[in-house]
Amino acid sequence: MVGDARVIADHFGENLRIHRRRALMSQEELAFRAELHRTEIGMLERGIRLPRLDTIVKLVGGLEIDAGLLFDGLVWTGGSPRSGSFSVPNRLTPQRRGAES
Repeated sequence: MVGDARVIADHFGENLRIHRRRALMSQEELAFRAELHRTEIGMLERGIRLPRLDTIVKLVGGLEIDAGLLFDGLVWTGGSPRSGSFSVPNRLTPQRRGAES
């Protein structure tokens, strides 16, 4: 995974972890509720994988949250017809990330 995809995967994973913990669920419980494997949850939370659309639907169903919460903070800035970029304004620092858990 390179560039924008890495930024997106990392931030999506942070959002997933935050909302799973707010729901007081383990990775195992979320995996069960979403009909995914626990290792899939771990890889998504660590930003190793980008989820497919059907996986996102399963995650929000398992967490019983709005899908937009998993994309919170991700912004697309359009560019010319050939370029644009994703950004994560005010990205959580490792210290703030720990405070969210």
